[in-house]
Amino acid sequence: MLSPRDNFLETIKPDGKPDRLVNQYEPVALILPDPILLYERGGVARGKTFIDPWGVTLIWPENQPAAAPFHTEENRVIKDILNWREELHIPDSAGKCTGWEETAERAAQIDRSNYLVTVLMSTGIFERLHFLMGFEDTLTNMLLEPEAYAELCDAILETRMRNAKALIDHLKPDAVLSHDDWGMKTSLFMNPDAWREFFKPRYKKLYDYIHSRGVLVIHHADSFLEPIISDMADIGIDVWQGALPQNDIVRLQKELGGRMTMMGGLDSAGLDRPNSTEEEIRAETRRACETYGPGGHFVPCSTYGVPGDTIHPHIDAIVSDEIERYNVAVYR
Repeated sequence: MLSPRDNFLETIKPDGKPDRLVNQYEPVALILPDPILLYERGGVARGKTFIDPWGVTLIWPENQPAAAPFHTEENRVIKDILNWREELHIPDSAGKCTGWEETAERAAQIDRSNYLVTVLMSTGIFERLHFLMGFEDTLTNMLLEPEAYAELCDAILETRMRNAKALIDHLKPDAVLSHDDWGMKTSLFMNPDAWREFFKPRYKKLYDYIHSRGVLVIHHADSFLEPIISDMADIGIDVWQGALPQNDIVRLQKELGGRMTMMGGLDSAGLDRPNSTEEEIRAETRRACETYGPGGHFVPCSTYGVPGDTIHPHIDAIVSDEIERYNVAVYR
């Protein structure tokens, strides 16, 4: 039987031969927190309000899985994109953070023969834009002020490049889990051509760099992304984590032909309720395994962005147990 790491690597190879379905994040040893995350989000906690080093006000309601920006006319960081250089102070997160030695020691203790040492890069380019100026301005400025918008995208990209370099230099990861949600449950947030203009070339630059360091790219976006699926493979995403079942995953598996692996397939938002039953959770998990598993290059998984991130903790354990039951029944 292959180790969790080797089974994952076989799953993502174009011609790989995994011996079972990967069970959610089983092969991923995520280093949390890391110094950059602590510097940028260390004060974020459920039930509290926090202003991050970018100047963004974040709130985390008790009944939500993560923090989100809270915007008013007064507290938006960028009020006029034409003046973004004057209104925005970009923090040197990679240069100001501390604690690399302790974090590197934690990474060194992980058994790399069984697991992939993985670092998190949260708040991607699009997310950073709407953190800074709100959703409405993020989408309208894309159309009304494309030159300033592109320049701001470049500035955010450069911070992300510096952060990637620091994480790889200090922690020597096998994979980067990079977050940026580009859509909602049934559509993209923008026209596909707008995504291709503003985000595709910048992410290709970032992911080419990460690959040049010998590191895999796992991109989280729990979104409907059918219109840009081939583009996602083009920019070097090895694994798309967060593939919602609202996407036609079976068709996309055929279209991709092994160029990218999809990780998700469960309706996590529908399951993440205090009254969801074990029977219901098992049925949805089994549906995902039976529907998408035969097509290959698929990892059944919660569509949330980090391991065990459901609000109601009973769900994740049942999902993992049902995947194991499926593997025993199908792969023996």
